[in-house]
Amino acid sequence: MRVIEGGGQRRQDEPLVSRDAVARALMEAGVDLLLRRITPARAAEIERKVDRVLDLFDRVDAAPVLMPLLQRYLDELEALMRETRQVRAPARRGG
Repeated sequence: MRVIEGGGQRRQDEPLVSRDAVARALMEAGVDLLLRRITPARAAEIERKVDRVLDLFDRVDAAPVLMPLLQRYLDELEALMRETRQVRAPARRGG
């Protein structure tokens, strides 16, 4: 395991424009689930959307005409992540 320097600071919410950013959103949801800041149902919904987006990233490489569909799904995932961050925020401040 490699230690990543960061001083324990939370990363700013980044736009979901790459496979890496989408993967980080999935990891964020996993952490939130483990810390019980989100429900298993919300985590599962995020996982489903991430799977769909990552599949579309691969398909867009071969068929760029699918880019508008990928963008729509990215926007949906970003909205879900934004909503999730708002839901968990009170627990973070109160904890």
